Amino acid sequence: MPTLTSTPALAQRSLFKPETLEKKMAVCAGGVSLTPEDRVEVLAILAVDPDPSVAERALNVLLTQPVDYFVKALERSDSDPLLFRYCAENLGTRPGVADALAKNAGCPTSYVTRLAGSLTSNGIQPLLDNLERFSEDPALVAAVLQSSAPSAEQRLLLDEMTKGTLSVAELEEAAAEIEPDAAKRETLMQRVAHMSVAQRLSMALKGGKTERLMLIRDPNKLVQRSVLQSPKLTDAEVEGFAAMTNLSKEVLRTIAGLRNFMKNYVVVKNLINNPKTPLDISLHLFPRLTATDLVKLTTNKNIPETLRTSAVKLHRKRKSGEA
Repeated sequence: MPTLTSTPALAQRSLFKPETLEKKMAVCAGGVSLTPEDRVEVLAILAVDPDPSVAERALNVLLTQPVDYFVKALERSDSDPLLFRYCAENLGTRPGVADALAKNAGCPTSYVTRLAGSLTSNGIQPLLDNLERFSEDPALVAAVLQSSAPSAEQRLLLDEMTKGTLSVAELEEAAAEIEPDAAKRETLMQRVAHMSVAQRLSMALKGGKTERLMLIRDPNKLVQRSVLQSPKLTDAEVEGFAAMTNLSKEVLRTIAGLRNFMKNYVVVKNLINNPKTPLDISLHLFPRLTATDLVKLTTNKNIPETLRTSAVKLHRKRKSGEA
């Protein structure tokens, strides 16, 4: 077990670090100036102290602490692992604790799975926003689905976790466009075809460019979302996705809904010119085009007539304003 003095979280916050029996007992007795959330974290560490008398005293004091102190302590990105452990083992059914563990990306996913029945929709949403949790523990999705907490929208997304992959024909078509080498193409197809949803989520998040190009076409919405959440995803890839006419409208809508992608002008331009982009999205975005790109849009025969007409009107208005 880690000792109090070796805990990175505490060192970063420069908390009081008791090293002697006297100081440890002072923390337990409340004789040290600590915030309530700092104190419960220190107590959770002292609860596994090698000295039985310290551990017993810390455990007894922990039982008297309001649950709100623990929830607040769990909100910190550098919460100590022993705090996660204590809360999961002793407070998991208390209001707000399971949600706080789910929201903290540093908390081991196994604890969240164990407490899935105590999650609310507020705690489930961060899991759907950070899909790596599901790839870390395939049992998590089943545990969450067994509860009555997911909202209708959340349940639809969770149900996606049980669906299959691309059909053989779809796999062959996608692989042919991505990988020209026949042997590598066959290997890629075989890998993806036999993967579970959780495995595809992991590949989407951690794989390379070739895997992302394949999985952005996956019929599973969560796999698609994982591709867009991959820390390895480049601007150039997103620009390419925005221009692809063989992606689902849902993927294009997701791209348009992510602020970091919309800061990239090429992504915006490609979405507007993509005939598969939902019309409400392209109508909202097209006023952002430069004069040159707006003129090009007025002659684009592939986009909806409504968008082209709107582009013509905006172009005339801009010219009139310049005159």
